[in-house]
Amino acid sequence: MTVTAVEAPERPAHRDPNVLRWLGAYTASMIGDSVYFMALAWAAARTGSASGTGLVLAAGSIPRALLMLGGGVLADRLGPRRVVIGSDAARAVLVLVLAAVLVLTAPTVGVLLVVALLFGAVDALFLPAVGALPPRISTPGQLARIQGLRALAARGSSIIGAPMGGVAVATGGPSLAFAAAGVLFALSLPLLLSLRIRPLAEPETSGDAAVAAKAPNAWHDLVGGLRYIRRHRLLGPLMLVIALSELGFVGPLNLGLILLSEQRGWGASGMGWIVAGFAAGAAGSALLLAVRGRVPRAGLVMSLMALVGAVGIAALAQVPTVALAAAVAAFVGLTAGLAGALCGALVQTAADPAYLGRVTSVSTFFTYALIPLSYPVTGAAIALWGTGPVYAVSAAVCGTGGVAGLALTALRRAELPR
Repeated sequence: MTVTAVEAPERPAHRDPNVLRWLGAYTASMIGDSVYFMALAWAAARTGSASGTGLVLAAGSIPRALLMLGGGVLADRLGPRRVVIGSDAARAVLVLVLAAVLVLTAPTVGVLLVVALLFGAVDALFLPAVGALPPRISTPGQLARIQGLRALAARGSSIIGAPMGGVAVATGGPSLAFAAAGVLFALSLPLLLSLRIRPLAEPETSGDAAVAAKAPNAWHDLVGGLRYIRRHRLLGPLMLVIALSELGFVGPLNLGLILLSEQRGWGASGMGWIVAGFAAGAAGSALLLAVRGRVPRAGLVMSLMALVGAVGIAALAQVPTVALAAAVAAFVGLTAGLAGALCGALVQTAADPAYLGRVTSVSTFFTYALIPLSYPVTGAAIALWGTGPVYAVSAAVCGTGGVAGLALTALRRAELPR
């Protein structure tokens, strides 16, 4: 009598202790980020220099733009877990040292500028590595669900972190807020150290990935990674969609929303309701993906959601009331959030193991490094032509990403693993 072994069913990500440890570490780190930026803004404001405050708040984006791609190379060479642990430890030490300095002396623009630059440099290592970890802690069939859980954690972290930072500043000043951020970064370390890393599947590219992994230096690694993305039938189109979608989305929903609320007389409270609407929609899309786990015809759905979300962006500048604007923002959050999560899952399942860090660094580069540099252009354009035309152009750019996804056969037919 022959006994046939039955393969154990795949454990859903939300019930996998390994995934939950990663999610806990990621959430603690993201809350720490929110508290840190709140503390940095208040500490900069207390220097009494408006220009210095703006310089401090913008400084972190410079090293992120310069070093993000290098962070992906480092993640591939050393392994993303090691880079995440090192960068989170560095952020904890940096912020706790600043908290101690501010107990002894008042903040100065020079000190805060140095900290912002150093923090941005460490972020350039952290962001690609933390994005490359999911394929190493779970199976390919759970990556879409993990993207949903990650998006939920990011939304929850913003909701918790900003008020926590505000309370800490009000209670003990920026030094207490920086200390709280440092403790949160440190709390993620035991969870990261306890992660079990799965062996990755062999690369699909006839030995190219293995050769790239043994490149003689980091520059060759970087060039090899960019060449790999350009030649890949799915990753190249995905990067194009990410770049267009982010370029059309981030400006209107960040700087543009502040200016829109001012022009309409909605004030800070009105803007708060609109942001809350967007967050609710994005959380809904994240919850949908986290529960469902897989969306059939993921490439088609992603492209359609990007296209439909672009219509919502254009409509946001035309609505007459706060309530309607909040409803439209919820719609944009739902569609854009689903498109973004599916895009992230497709990137991670399509990339060969040896390139995960570099691929993640390129996809992250647009959001965290390149797109923030468009804020001055968005502000100047709104000052010249008003919010309506600028939102319409932004929606057209975002919609072009969706159209590109529909037009490119490989992307339109892309599926997530079962």
